[in-house]
Amino acid sequence: MADLNLKQSHTNSLHDLRGVVAVVTGGASGIGNMITTALLSNGATVFIIDRNEDLLNSVTTSYNDAIRQGGLPGRIIGLAGDVGKKTEAKRLADEVGKHTPYVTVLFNNAGIADGSFTPPTSNSAADFVDAFFNKVSEEAFDRVLRVNAFGPYWLTFAFLPLLEKWKENGYGEEGRKFPPQVIMTSSMNGWTKDSSTSGYSYPYMFSKYAIGNATATIARDLLPLGIRVNGIAPGLFVTGLSTGSSDALGQSHGPDQAQFPLQIPVSQLPVELGGPQNAGGSRRDIASLVLFLISNWYVNGETILIDGGSFLMHPSSY
Repeated sequence: MADLNLKQSHTNSLHDLRGVVAVVTGGASGIGNMITTALLSNGATVFIIDRNEDLLNSVTTSYNDAIRQGGLPGRIIGLAGDVGKKTEAKRLADEVGKHTPYVTVLFNNAGIADGSFTPPTSNSAADFVDAFFNKVSEEAFDRVLRVNAFGPYWLTFAFLPLLEKWKENGYGEEGRKFPPQVIMTSSMNGWTKDSSTSGYSYPYMFSKYAIGNATATIARDLLPLGIRVNGIAPGLFVTGLSTGSSDALGQSHGPDQAQFPLQIPVSQLPVELGGPQNAGGSRRDIASLVLFLISNWYVNGETILIDGGSFLMHPSSY
């Protein structure tokens, strides 16, 4: 009995993702790319969905080549699509269903930011109206909410049949090890009371409030299906969202911590051990959280904050 307990608790047993099929929206770059590589390196088949076809093709080719050369079991499949549209959610679910009979986990991760304001320079109503009202467009709210909040709703329900098939069929030992799950990428900015942490974007904050707080509600509604819904709420990670650019592998290289108006009190892992090159959290930080959520059966309806302790320094309602 003791040897069985040890075997079941070993990382090779907990995190062996062979047989697992994952879908990651926004999976070509940023945090989506970090999620994708965590899954891929542990044996999963990963469908990544992105609007940038050139980056999608580059990332897919590069990582599949690396997987083949390393003799690893995982593989990556790229699909182009706009996750903010209901019709696209159905099309993408149908397309994934042509390649696989089931999906183990759906990561509703894709996100955009727009509609930032410049803080007023004086304490006058006119300056506040100019900063918060005149300079922020209706289109910015529409775009950001559609991708960051409405899209995850449409995708969750479009992919339910594939998630249910994983649960119902079991698919060998893997099906018993990992329950079907939807994981939302929210943000610390879904709970912040300090707009500077969002890059001064109310459209972005509103969208993250929405999906962050809807996660538990959707989890409750899906209880009869046995499909869990959890969330990730990142603080600062250097991504295309925070820097505006990504390289051919979907990685971003940003400025030092001092360039961001965000306090992070937790010490970072050294670069030589997999820590970040510049500011914020690392690929390793995201990977360890992703593997925990996939392998754990007992967490449901929760959003896990991964912010380096920033909310210990900035006011929030988390």
